[in-house]
Amino acid sequence: MNVLECIRARRSVRTFDETPLTPEDAAAVLSFAEKLENPYDIPITWKLLDAKRQGLKSPVIVGTDTFIAGKMPRVPHAEEAFGYAFEKVVLFAESRGIGTTWIAGTMDRPAFERAMDLRDGEVMPCVSPLGYPARKMSVREAIMRKGVKADARLPFETLFYSGSFDTPLTPEGAGTLFDALEAVRLGPSAVNKQPWRAVVCGDTVHFYEKRSKGYGEGGWDIQKIDLGIALAHFELAAKESGLSPALTIADPGIAVEPDTEYVASFRV
Repeated sequence: MNVLECIRARRSVRTFDETPLTPEDAAAVLSFAEKLENPYDIPITWKLLDAKRQGLKSPVIVGTDTFIAGKMPRVPHAEEAFGYAFEKVVLFAESRGIGTTWIAGTMDRPAFERAMDLRDGEVMPCVSPLGYPARKMSVREAIMRKGVKADARLPFETLFYSGSFDTPLTPEGAGTLFDALEAVRLGPSAVNKQPWRAVVCGDTVHFYEKRSKGYGEGGWDIQKIDLGIALAHFELAAKESGLSPALTIADPGIAVEPDTEYVASFRV
């Protein structure tokens, strides 16, 4: 399964078949996570958690007791770094037939943070269950997916631009960047807001966050985690297309709307 196929195949799973995660799969996922690097060189500490043993609860998860979580210093670019790394863990799990879903709010956060031994100055942005998907999702899960239109994505031309935000980029005009940008378009995001935007300027793709109201308050921006997911998808698919993406942070000064903020660039 190539990257784009893996991204297309994956969905958020909240209903599992109650089969315990095999020791081999658990060890593989944790080992993969622990070896990951991120473009911001921010260290992330990973743990597998046992909900039954450690008294953890998430009302939306049925059929598994295993979770993976990560904690990190609360420093600039922590959100993007975590989104980038955690999504690579999610895709690795998908490649082994393991279901996942990003959870930031629908959990007993104090209990999870205690299980992660969270210290002052650290943050545990999200967790995910790990398990084998049930053949049929629960009624609650079906309602949740319908509520956020989980399988819908914005059109290519709404997300990607050529030269400036005045000129939408068509799939036909994307050339060798199509697969990498399509991988971004298909990514998961909080409440399916899809806050990523990108402007292609020659051999460089500039990524932006288009903020939604109610996000990015209190010094922590969950939609920047979504941008980290977008960066991971772009990099993985670009490499698979034979490109050599290199992350830089250099705002090109393109005119943007007040709700839009530059995040990072990939030179390809």
